[in-house]
Amino acid sequence: MSTTPLTGLFRRRDLYFLIVAVWIELFLLVGYFMVRPERPTLLRYTLYPFVWINVAVLAAFRVDVPDVPRRHSLLAATVASVYFLVLLYLTGLIGIPSDDLLQFSGTVDIQAGSPGTERLRVITDVFHISVIPYRTVGFLVLAYLVYVTLLDFSGSLAAGALGLFSCVGCAFPILVSLSTGLFGSSAVATAVYSAQFDISTAVFVLAIVILYWQPGTEGTLGSVGSQGTD
Repeated sequence: MSTTPLTGLFRRRDLYFLIVAVWIELFLLVGYFMVRPERPTLLRYTLYPFVWINVAVLAAFRVDVPDVPRRHSLLAATVASVYFLVLLYLTGLIGIPSDDLLQFSGTVDIQAGSPGTERLRVITDVFHISVIPYRTVGFLVLAYLVYVTLLDFSGSLAAGALGLFSCVGCAFPILVSLSTGLFGSSAVATAVYSAQFDISTAVFVLAIVILYWQPGTEGTLGSVGSQGTD
């Protein structure tokens, strides 16, 4: 495994990006609560969407994509696309409309929310699909990192497929999405549900870190870090 000095983890332009992003996000939050009557019950829940977006965008721009044969690239993209759809389905962003939703078939529903949590939902007779900015961006980047992970196993398709199934970072978001169903209606489920935003945010960040820096492989972080700081 290649090692990376701590100075290689954040380059100067990364810090500039985070500073600018945080200022823009604070401006959006202040503007939102100036025109909306409600106030957040817990402040951290209005900040979590920005954590998802900032971590995801930073990882996507920092990751180094290996050069592999086109066939391997297409197959990796197919697997990553399926992974993305599974995440969307398990979190309710896509699915088959229920009888209640079918009453609104052919409509586009827009639900307001604090910055990053707004929902755009399209409902048809066959399917429904929702776009929530922070989740959509987060899941897209997770799928992109899965794609890079598959390519990063020395360009070997077999090793890449094995790496996906043994990848803790890939499995974390799926396991958390299934947790409520697994626990049923028990007190544990209630506790999980009440803290689901905290848990999902922590798991998302951990999954990004694991996918970005694959332990035991010639990972993407090592190759990026070796370029030095800007």
